[in-house]
Amino acid sequence: MFQGLGDRLAKIFDKLSRRGILTEQVVDETMREIKIALLEADVALPVVKSFIADVRAQAVGETVIKSVSPSQMVVKIVHDALVRLLGEPCPLAFKTKGQTVVMMVGLQGSGKTTSSGKLALRLQKEGKKVLLTSLDTYRPAAQEQLAEVAAANGLSALPIVAGESPLQITQRALKEGQFGLYDVVILDTAGRLHIDEKMMQEIVAIRDVAQPDETLLVVDAMMGQDAVQVATAFHGQLGITGIVLTRVDGDARGGAALSLRSLTGVPIQFLGVGEKATALEVFDAKRVADRILGMGDVVGLVETALEQVNQEEAIKTAERMMDGQFDLNDMLSQMQQINRLGDIKGIMKMIPGMRQFQAQIDKADISNQQIRRQEAIILSMTPYERRYPQVIKAARKQRIAGGAGVSVNDVNRLLKQYEQMAQVMKKFKKMGPLGMMSLVKKMGVLTDGNNPLMKRGGFPPFN
Repeated sequence: MFQGLGDRLAKIFDKLSRRGILTEQVVDETMREIKIALLEADVALPVVKSFIADVRAQAVGETVIKSVSPSQMVVKIVHDALVRLLGEPCPLAFKTKGQTVVMMVGLQGSGKTTSSGKLALRLQKEGKKVLLTSLDTYRPAAQEQLAEVAAANGLSALPIVAGESPLQITQRALKEGQFGLYDVVILDTAGRLHIDEKMMQEIVAIRDVAQPDETLLVVDAMMGQDAVQVATAFHGQLGITGIVLTRVDGDARGGAALSLRSLTGVPIQFLGVGEKATALEVFDAKRVADRILGMGDVVGLVETALEQVNQEEAIKTAERMMDGQFDLNDMLSQMQQINRLGDIKGIMKMIPGMRQFQAQIDKADISNQQIRRQEAIILSMTPYERRYPQVIKAARKQRIAGGAGVSVNDVNRLLKQYEQMAQVMKKFKKMGPLGMMSLVKKMGVLTDGNNPLMKRGGFPPFN
């Protein structure tokens, strides 16, 4: 979502870094460029003015002028100002005794039902017993949709009773929550295409009955500044406690996220970052600011890897590599692990410093679709061919290409890629433990006694 803004700011700071002396005039020029970049990213004008005033007041101070790297100091000032603008993290408020009620509200199509399922799954993984409840009696099959989301992710959903009104469903959900000893009851309310009085009256009535501990507004990031108007309207009548910003992985300009907290006073609590049931992040202003300024998001990358990657499978593959064994089954396993992480380009953006290589990445056309195509090629091989790739000659290549729906050239490219990786694995084996230790040190890999590879004796812990 912040790619366009991040690219603009990167160019501005690159230009600033080439300045020998950071004068007040240079700071003013930089502030004008940042202002334009923010406005083009659809950030509200009052927010932009306040942000620029905040940054400029610090950027012209003696600390910046006398610092070793004035341009880097300005980047830090902008980063800290972004963190203040986005606001401190605000965790959900859970009751120490009894059930916590979370009411999800928003316009139709904003992603309430999907977000309700994602939130329930997240809370369940944190050890909470969650009951999902659909109050949408208007949209065809809306209740069935939430029931399917629940079933697909091992979640509990309130049974559907035909003919009940939203208020009756709410009352039944609260009773079921108490009798079933649920920690959290999530109420997925109906949305509308527009904010209207009838919709608000119904939601207010539901709020009065449910007395929710959290009222979360689900907003589509693609709405831009309209998101601020929607948030203001809902907050004025319902008193929302937090915002779930969805489709953050889309092509929105990012202005909504930078404007919402400042203009409404309501914290953003979650970000919907993809279609998967696990693609819901707790909002963290620092991590978002890091992404905007191209500093990556190592924490997010590690969290994604720990959640999606099969640790035992990864360790087994690593052990085979260190022993100099590497066949197409191992290559297939690596591809499947990468695909589980989600959008490959989005993952690469989490790596610090990758923005400067964006042009090369785009040129390389790296994508999950390309990885899936390579998976299809390997899956079209026999177990024997995967174990012994050297037997794959012309006739076998034609059969494999036909089975995968690709050309023989695609098969050749994959086999060449495999050969290159296999050669690297052989070099690793020749290096031995001491050589591997030296290599890992040079790569800056952080290791400790908890590393599974060390426990098996692969690497001794470094000092």
